[in-house]
Amino acid sequence: MGQTVEVRDTKTFGENLLIDTDRSFTGQDGQEITPGQPGSAVPGLLAGELFGLGIGIDHVFVLQNAISVRRPTGWDSDSIDQVKEITTGFLRHYEG
Repeated sequence: MGQTVEVRDTKTFGENLLIDTDRSFTGQDGQEITPGQPGSAVPGLLAGELFGLGIGIDHVFVLQNAISVRRPTGWDSDSIDQVKEITTGFLRHYEG
């Protein structure tokens, strides 16, 4: 049940990773989430999984189909792949 989220593109800008997907996670209002300020609903759950990776993510902003993730130590291919894996499987509830 659930669908795989397609990650259309990723871009890094210093500490920030921008992820463009084919699914909307919010309405027209974005949600800013930090470990000390948990979000709500779908964006909050997604951010919780990203923080749970333990790779130093300290800020997530979700606006519709775009996710911005901040990691003060910067991004390498392994950390980007981990974030993409969480994102693509986030809406899947059971393997089919």
